[in-house]
Amino acid sequence: MTVHAIRRDFELFRSDDPPVYFDNSATTQKPDFVIKAAEDFYNSSNANPLRGLYDLAIDATDRYEDARKTVASFIGAGDPCEIVFTRNTTESLNLVAECISSAVEIKEGDEIVLTVSEHHSNLLPWQRLSKRTGAKLVFIEPDMTGAISDEEIGKKITDRTRLVSVAHVSNVWGRENPVRKIITVAKSVGAITVIDGAQATAHMRVDVSALGCDFYAFSGHKMLAPMGIGVLYGKKALLEKMDPFMLGGEMIEYVTREDATFAEIPHKFEAGTVNAGGAAGLATACRYISMTGFNYISDQENRVTEFLIKEMEKLPEVTVYGSKDPSEHHGIISFNIKDCHPHDVASILNDDHICVRAGHHCAQPLMQYMGIGSCVRASVYAYNTLDEAQRFIECISRVRKVLGY
Repeated sequence: MTVHAIRRDFELFRSDDPPVYFDNSATTQKPDFVIKAAEDFYNSSNANPLRGLYDLAIDATDRYEDARKTVASFIGAGDPCEIVFTRNTTESLNLVAECISSAVEIKEGDEIVLTVSEHHSNLLPWQRLSKRTGAKLVFIEPDMTGAISDEEIGKKITDRTRLVSVAHVSNVWGRENPVRKIITVAKSVGAITVIDGAQATAHMRVDVSALGCDFYAFSGHKMLAPMGIGVLYGKKALLEKMDPFMLGGEMIEYVTREDATFAEIPHKFEAGTVNAGGAAGLATACRYISMTGFNYISDQENRVTEFLIKEMEKLPEVTVYGSKDPSEHHGIISFNIKDCHPHDVASILNDDHICVRAGHHCAQPLMQYMGIGSCVRASVYAYNTLDEAQRFIECISRVRKVLGY
């Protein structure tokens, strides 16, 4: 497997003058195989899954449920019924936050533990739950490299903790949180564990059974799949106890004028017409990533990340946030350039056809904790090259001059 072979699978990179795409933490590009899988569904299997008794609808249902089985296998879930298809990580996390109280009592005086580095999608739903129940939010605080100590985990997860929700990988630091340790400690006090895997599933092998978490959420579009398809893994026993998130078609068993009974899991959480084409694309993305191999993916990401960090450290006006170890960044490099607003940096990079993200990255409490308002984020994936990295370095070395410094 080589980076140039992988790039041939993406139409964007086959163009005459492709951009340097360093915004993979926001969304990845999609290989031909994934786009074709979604297209094939609409060309040859387009019917409403789960509803029709004719052959085309049965085929649509089979492809949708096969996708569920593929995703379950990809993340090590024990049963495909533990896989709920959603729109994205955000919807998955909101589903848990809105419905968990129907399965687990959360009351005034209880505590919900997060980290200060959470994406807003893994903060705002818990803020709402805390206001609704009277539970208190407690924040684990990493050091400035993103590392979380055992002492901090033990101090913040206590007998009062009812639920713990943390990102597997930070979307700003790129640091993998010690989720196994956190889950173990949380389980020792009987707390529910929710893991935001948005920045993990494209970069490392995830085994939810080995982790032992109660819920795991991720998005397809951050792992080469189409936008609009996401996943919530939930332990069967909890999903069965939880009330559904949305009500409507297909998620019911029987309806009268006054009441209703709901379908079995996972269908009771999948109201309305589902994104079957997106599910087909996600299943193909899972197979593509498995075929590519996580060893190759991490090696290529680390190769490019190491080069970038090494060269950025030579520029005295550039501050790189997080660990000094490139392997702890999982392809994410957040930085600032002295006296330069991140939006100006991103605009100058765009003039050179380099795509990065600038702003608070939906992590404003973390920005406040770091003592900054915003930063620039370059994020690489397995299809990015050292030549692209060199082009990026050459451009950021000119930014202050372009701005008149």
